[in-house]
Amino acid sequence: MQALNFPAYQFKLKSSENKQYIFDVIRKKYIVLSPEEWVRQHALHFLIYDKKYPVSLITVEKQLLVNKLKKRTDILIYNSTGLPELVVECKAPKVKITQHTFDQIARYNFQLRANYLMVSNGMQHYFCKLDYDKECYVFLEDIPKYK
Repeated sequence: MQALNFPAYQFKLKSSENKQYIFDVIRKKYIVLSPEEWVRQHALHFLIYDKKYPVSLITVEKQLLVNKLKKRTDILIYNSTGLPELVVECKAPKVKITQHTFDQIARYNFQLRANYLMVSNGMQHYFCKLDYDKECYVFLEDIPKYK
């Protein structure tokens, strides 16, 4: 897999039946290593090891209903009171981050009402704080560390 614009992390990798797998520290199992999964695992390690978000507050592929359709968030982090704090949308490195990507995460967040959004394709990362009063994103240089 290609190098990403994240710090270097140690991952548990294995091969089986001509497929590569990566160990997911949240789901506690090996997952098929796709380009998007490579980005998701880097984002998880970044949030856990660099931003200090507790593993106990993180879910991966949390299902939700959006316009009566089943959708899944890539990463959802709750705050200490159990409310959504951060929604993360991961794309493969070759996928350009566009307005469509932000529309997708905004639809997910419409019912979650998290305070922060992160969008990454592994090469580019966008961080936003939601201003619900003004109904807009406020772009940030970085996502805050866990408090």
